[in-house]
Amino acid sequence: MSSNNGAAGTGPARPLALLAYLAAFAGVCGHASSEFVVKLTQLQGAEVTVWRFMLGGAALVLVSLSRAQTRDLVTPLRENFLAVVGLSVFGMAFAQFLFHWALDYASVVQVATMVTTMPIFVVFVLRIVDGTTITAPKLVSGIGAFLGCLFLLTDGVLDRLDGGESSLPGILLAVGCAIVGAFYLVLVRPLIKQYGAIRMTTYTFALGAVAMWFVAGFLWGIWVDPTTLFDRPGDQAAALITLGVWNTCIGFILWLWGLGNVPDPARGNYLFFLKPVIAAFLAYFILGDTITVPQLLAILAITGFVLGEMFYDDIRTALGLRKPDDATER
Repeated sequence: MSSNNGAAGTGPARPLALLAYLAAFAGVCGHASSEFVVKLTQLQGAEVTVWRFMLGGAALVLVSLSRAQTRDLVTPLRENFLAVVGLSVFGMAFAQFLFHWALDYASVVQVATMVTTMPIFVVFVLRIVDGTTITAPKLVSGIGAFLGCLFLLTDGVLDRLDGGESSLPGILLAVGCAIVGAFYLVLVRPLIKQYGAIRMTTYTFALGAVAMWFVAGFLWGIWVDPTTLFDRPGDQAAALITLGVWNTCIGFILWLWGLGNVPDPARGNYLFFLKPVIAAFLAYFILGDTITVPQLLAILAITGFVLGEMFYDDIRTALGLRKPDDATER
């Protein structure tokens, strides 16, 4: 297996593998801290989405233009205009819009936990799009995602019963973000193979910025003026720049580079499920948010069942349900 070779190899292979895992983990930290930084901007979902896409898109364009392999941003648009623009605007851009909107109604932990189910939904989208078989290990993580949704929906109902503002709209928007994002991740794969992940990510945020600018303007009456960035209070401007440069540009590049260079991409992807744990830590210790029992149960359900998927064969062997030399298709 490639993971064993990378772990046991000598020379530059092992340091590269370690660096790749660290980069992927740093990318997860970028994903996980985005909810936290959005809260620091103190802006509503529509407006903060536009700022993130404008600043992140501009940073990604600069990165693409600085590299010979990604400098040509015209050819992909000429060859696959509808696919590139359609997936950029109605795929991840729309998913990110739902994500920021969800934070208007739900807590950092609730949104982060729900968005973490996106890779799990990918399995079911692959079934719909490509007819890919859903194996038993994948069903295990699917059960975790289902339980996580139930726990957070319960949390939203309890908020309402306690006389507080219901978080259900935010939870449902976060679920929508995960589902739309899952379809994007599946449908964009051929374009990523053809044009590369950095260029496709650049299109997502650069083209999405234009679309989100009009959406926020026409639907919310918020016409964002990028020239006013430094007219805002220093902490708000810093939060917006952090959201665009660190959480969007650097975070996505580290995540994509790390996953592209880890010895075992499947295990590298599992790092994404640390997102709600990191978000909960930031929310509790920095924002001072209260972490409820249903939220903790949701985190444990999703991360625990994903661990069950990771060690599915080992668990079955320990329980005497399979022979050590049998392999389960994943």
